[in-house]
Amino acid sequence: MANIKLKHPNNVPGTFFTTHPDDPNGEGCIACNVCYSSAPDFFKEDEDGNGYIYRQPVTPQEISDCVDQLDSCPVGAIGKAV
Repeated sequence: MANIKLKHPNNVPGTFFTTHPDDPNGEGCIACNVCYSSAPDFFKEDEDGNGYIYRQPVTPQEISDCVDQLDSCPVGAIGKAV
């Protein structure tokens, strides 16, 4: 599960977030490109290839798209604040 205390600094405020690659629990972004290649309307990559949220989803379909990326992340680096 993504650690909300270790958010990537480029995330925009909101429900969804990605974790910083330096997460000591091994749940930080590994720059695999799954999220920003599959959902480029919400995820971008920083200069090191690590993903972050640049636009929060609003509609039910957009939220579903982000949940799909959360479920697809191979290291659990995408989180959803409750």
